[in-house]
Amino acid sequence: MGKPARRAAKKAVVRKFVPQPALSSGRPQVKKTARARPTSGNGSVAVSKERFTLHGFALSGPTYTVALMLNLCHHPYSYIHVNLREGAHKQPDYLVKNRYGQVPCLRDGQLFLCQSAAILEYLAETLHKFDGRTFAEKHRVREWLFWMWDRLAIPVFRLRQRARGLRQFGDEVKIMYDGEARLSLMLLDHEFAKSEWLVGKKATIADVAAYAVARYASEAGIDIGAYRRVLEWKLRFEALPGFVTPEQSLPLETRLL
Repeated sequence: MGKPARRAAKKAVVRKFVPQPALSSGRPQVKKTARARPTSGNGSVAVSKERFTLHGFALSGPTYTVALMLNLCHHPYSYIHVNLREGAHKQPDYLVKNRYGQVPCLRDGQLFLCQSAAILEYLAETLHKFDGRTFAEKHRVREWLFWMWDRLAIPVFRLRQRARGLRQFGDEVKIMYDGEARLSLMLLDHEFAKSEWLVGKKATIADVAAYAVARYASEAGIDIGAYRRVLEWKLRFEALPGFVTPEQSLPLETRLL
């Protein structure tokens, strides 16, 4: 077969592929589109009221820390009262949620979170509020969180517990805690001479954690007014939108949305 004949034969067998419509199943073909996320009316994603459930105790400072953060973020939440006086925090059904047998515990969907400082970090990261703007700021915020619970919260909360009759220790230990609390407040007073907030130019979870401890200083027998800059910062914090007191945010019974 010559070359012209072979070229003619090749043209005869090569056909252009044209996609054919799928066989109909009798149902109209519906084009799938991405499901639109609900909005709040101003174009932002609507807040899920069922998302968070806070387990805690009304007189617990760490529980107030988390409740305060949720309110500052304008995020609704259900509240489960854990009766510490009856030992509810040591029962098996609660230990499944919080292995440490403490309050608070925050449920987000199927995830249970514990330790208030860690919960603050989680909320700041997932809700994108009260977090640092840069990597350096985020690291500085974390430093303050560790310092806060080591140097300020322990003495303030233990002195408060002693005043309420929930913890017993002698006057020597009381003097020790009192001195530690006052030194920590002096350090904060020095920091606020340099900036209105602990990290950066806006309030962060470092301020949330610090406020949730400093608020109880008076119950620990410490006059916060003796630290002028701390007092000024405290008033600035209380002017933030969404601010609530422990009495406003923590009921004495379960509250479900």
